[in-house]
Amino acid sequence: MKFNVLSTLCLVFVGIACAQENRTDDVPLSTNTNYTYQVVVPDLINPWGFDQFPDGSMIITEKNGSIYHFKDGQKQTISGGPEVVTRNQGGLLDVRLHPEYATNGWIYFTYSSPEGEGDGAHTALMRAKLKNNALVEKKVLYKGSPNTRKGHHFGSRVRFDKDGMLYFSIGDRGARDENPQDITKDGGKIYRLHPDGRIPESNPFVGQTGAREAIFSYGHRNPQGMAVHPQTGQIWIHEHGPRGGDEINVPEKGKNYGWPVISYGINYSGTSFTDITAKEGMEQPLYYWVPSIAPSGMAFVSGTQDKHLEGNLLIGSLKFQYLEHVLLENDQVVAREKLLEDVGRVRNVIMGNDGYIYVGVEGKGILKLIKK
Repeated sequence: MKFNVLSTLCLVFVGIACAQENRTDDVPLSTNTNYTYQVVVPDLINPWGFDQFPDGSMIITEKNGSIYHFKDGQKQTISGGPEVVTRNQGGLLDVRLHPEYATNGWIYFTYSSPEGEGDGAHTALMRAKLKNNALVEKKVLYKGSPNTRKGHHFGSRVRFDKDGMLYFSIGDRGARDENPQDITKDGGKIYRLHPDGRIPESNPFVGQTGAREAIFSYGHRNPQGMAVHPQTGQIWIHEHGPRGGDEINVPEKGKNYGWPVISYGINYSGTSFTDITAKEGMEQPLYYWVPSIAPSGMAFVSGTQDKHLEGNLLIGSLKFQYLEHVLLENDQVVAREKLLEDVGRVRNVIMGNDGYIYVGVEGKGILKLIKK
């Protein structure tokens, strides 16, 4: 990522907290009441992930482990899902169809898995095919280790870049001082694989002794949003900060995004865990929020007739219960809007292949965004 002049000056004075041009305080936030919604899939508890099949029907994951196929107004249960640990933030997480699903049939899931070394769970990535509302040909492509009984910061989203490479996220698993800065450990990372689970030879830490070779970038806290830029094809993410310091980042190969050495947040108790926001060798966020909005779900708007939204980002707010429209110019945040204010805890948002935007809200279901 290219730093602006102010960011570069900050790095000169390592260890000194200094204001950045990408502070949320400097970006106006307004409320846009020109949008409403239609409930498309009702009666969902926590629609953590969902994606749209070529025929317009949907596959939906509930955090409690349920998987549904919603077609022709009916919600059908899909059997054969993975064993998940539903403790605290853990459970069945994201789902994503392969970009060439119509020809290969592959579906990808992330979830908190009890398999493997140690007691508890860690984030896993699995692929499978759907046949007669059952998952078949299942294969675990990656499993974080070792397991831990800590119940938070599993991540996790799945996306494919313009070259068909698979990216997914794992949070720091509640071990901020152990995992994110250590490439020999899982957690606090963005990972990159071939769609069949093979590790690309071009990954940054391939051949490095002890490294987890699937790692693409590190120094992340808990990424729960991932999207592909419609023009550049780059992967963008957002991640939960602690109290303050949620971030938007554009992960680059082998780069360190700083957690927990640098941060714009503080402990939930109000105490400080770091006194620096910049350090040489660590990337600055493209944007950060203070206070935290607790972001979840992320989509670029592309292929709509709505010129106001087209080309911008939509991000859910769990904490403040609205859909945030992040307006971009030259890939920099210039304005923010609240859409669907007080709609509920927004868990996910996707750009459907039918040109509509779909929003998952806890306790409500999946909503279609409609302009009044």
